[in-house]
Amino acid sequence: MTDTRATDQPELRLQADELHAYVCAIWERAGSSAREARLVADHLVAANLAGHDSHGVGMIPRYADSLHDNELKLNRHAEIIRDAGAVLTVDGGKGFGQVAGFEAMELGVERAKRHGICAVGLRGAHHLGRIGHWGEQCAAAGMASFHFVNVAGDPLVAPFGGADRRFGTNPFCAAYPRDGKPPFVLDFATSAIAYGKTRVAYNKGKTVPADCLIDAEGRPTIEPKVMHETPFGALLPFAAHKGYGLAVLCELFGGALTGGLTTHAATLETTNAIVNGMLSIIIDPQAFDAHDGQAQAEAFVAWAKASPLAAGAGQVLMPGEPELATQAARRAQGIPIDPATWQQISDAALELGMTTGEIGRYSESARRSA
Repeated sequence: MTDTRATDQPELRLQADELHAYVCAIWERAGSSAREARLVADHLVAANLAGHDSHGVGMIPRYADSLHDNELKLNRHAEIIRDAGAVLTVDGGKGFGQVAGFEAMELGVERAKRHGICAVGLRGAHHLGRIGHWGEQCAAAGMASFHFVNVAGDPLVAPFGGADRRFGTNPFCAAYPRDGKPPFVLDFATSAIAYGKTRVAYNKGKTVPADCLIDAEGRPTIEPKVMHETPFGALLPFAAHKGYGLAVLCELFGGALTGGLTTHAATLETTNAIVNGMLSIIIDPQAFDAHDGQAQAEAFVAWAKASPLAAGAGQVLMPGEPELATQAARRAQGIPIDPATWQQISDAALELGMTTGEIGRYSESARRSA
């Protein structure tokens, strides 16, 4: 790996619409349709806006490498493999997960409105990105949902009691819609931190919190380089056996139950591809006999927020509220990007067909906004 880190350089900053335009330009030049490029940009920039830089535009170099490996396929769509009414099996064909996920959720929402509930098994999609995005899409249509995701053949996390990487970061998400208000969105990797957060820390020359990583010898470490330089270490599950247990269920529900792949010796990925499986359960609240469901939800929120604050706490927050606050700040102040990540994106853009002049214009805009 070429070390592009530059901790002595100032952070760059770009307005969301400019960054969105840059991402669209990169993928259109690579060969994506305008719609595909827009859906990818929508998703990546939204992740940055929410403060999840691990799943934002910093993923572009990895996607470019996967395209170079002939693993990521451009201009693919979600394909229904089996239609059982309220149960759909959908294949992503290693196309952009930002496209396959969007189309699979559209199918699931339509079926949930028809049947009251729909289970969508999406398999073989390239990186689905921030899973909260799919919960938000369902909530915007008035649907509650929960999502189990696995990362087939890309082990990064040690099992509870184990000392090497055996499965992926296997995220879980649940979202609950609210009338006239942003939804509640719970979205987290079942590892103590997401792999992408180690990339961000590594690029910035920073450490990660304790109890998140072990090195190649199984010893605890706070150095993110163990995930990016050989010999490789591993992430740890969050909350010891609890996070591990949920990761196992994400592996089985997202991989085995959908008809996709789980991680084992025969499925280990040797390229830059990130292949996800996702089981999404989408529910129409109107199908239940819960006429005061929204009122009950708001009453609970008020009750929880009325708790006396613990020492050092500023407020009691609901799932999704930290992201909303970050989004508001970054829309006003721009999205920060460390110089190493920006250089990696620029290198990838050049490889995908953009000119140095085109890249330079976005870089100059980022420097002016910093």
